[in-house]
Amino acid sequence: MRYFLVDKVTVLVPGERIRGLKCVTLGDEVLHDHFPDFPVMPGALIVEAAAQLAGCLLEATFNAPGRPLLRALMVQIRDARFYETVGPGDTLELEAVLESRLETAAQASVEARVGDRRVARTQLTFVMKTIESERVHEQRRYVYGLWTRDLVPPVTIL
Repeated sequence: MRYFLVDKVTVLVPGERIRGLKCVTLGDEVLHDHFPDFPVMPGALIVEAAAQLAGCLLEATFNAPGRPLLRALMVQIRDARFYETVGPGDTLELEAVLESRLETAAQASVEARVGDRRVARTQLTFVMKTIESERVHEQRRYVYGLWTRDLVPPVTIL
């Protein structure tokens, strides 16, 4: 993945929920064309941020030492709703809650807020797959380490 849409994880309870932040700025290249004179974060990228955060929760939930690593792959978006726009200067607050879990799949509901305003919600379905690529695993460990570096107590995601 060449872009990350989560800046920080603020709460992580494996098997339950995760909260994170995306600080929207004019440095986000997509805002320059979406739309000229009225920059807003595309709804598709809000859903992608939700998927990245929910995927982190699922990988923290499913993976354990001594077991093959599983990576979360989003396979379905249900009932995505957008209520208000998100633009430069906004802090997008995302919360994903694990709704159901099978051996190799899971569903999470996600809500996105800016302050006290709900801006979006959706339900995401993932499959958990073994991926034979050390580069993928190194990248995920690095990014998850950055996202969670301020959590107390510290959390290590495989």
